[in-house]
Amino acid sequence: MYEQSITSRDQLRSVYKPPGDGAVKKVLSSLDQHCIDYLALCPFGVLSTAGADGRLDASPKGGEPGFLHVEDAETVMLPDWPGNNRLDSLENILDNPHVGMMLLVPGMDETLRINGHAEISVDPDVRALFAIKSKLPISVLIITVEEAYLHCARAVWRADLWNADNHIDRARFPTMGQILADQVKGYDAAAADKIIEDNRHDLYSLD
Repeated sequence: MYEQSITSRDQLRSVYKPPGDGAVKKVLSSLDQHCIDYLALCPFGVLSTAGADGRLDASPKGGEPGFLHVEDAETVMLPDWPGNNRLDSLENILDNPHVGMMLLVPGMDETLRINGHAEISVDPDVRALFAIKSKLPISVLIITVEEAYLHCARAVWRADLWNADNHIDRARFPTMGQILADQVKGYDAAAADKIIEDNRHDLYSLD
């Protein structure tokens, strides 16, 4: 343990100011119209879950703006499209239904945070809400909202996140295929990159 580590709430509060009145009172128990409008614009978020053993997972989720379906002020639905089939989030939810989401809208500095609990549905009518041409998600998370609030912009300001001048030249970092080849014995970098590029052009296929 490092020197001067904080080990109690009293110690923690001794080095931070009390939260402002707005920071406390802005937390809603359901979605208001501002939250609903934000979700209609939102193409990306991070889903946080925890397993029975307390280990945490944060998984990126995305789609066209409005990829989350607002059923009502207490219910948000998140489609689960084909991916790597690790199922970290879904298996965690079977053990522990509590979830958190942080949602971002490009060009907007505030983020939306939603906390609640989730169940996994494979109901055909629910999946049909997210149909893209002939493709349906494999399952849908039905999230019951317990807390929702718009988070202040400081982190996005510090990161200058939406400034295109900050985007790196992608050639500065190895391709994902090369990374896999370095990390997993027997992987072929070029073949892996070809699969990844093919997936980019067929995002909703089960194959």
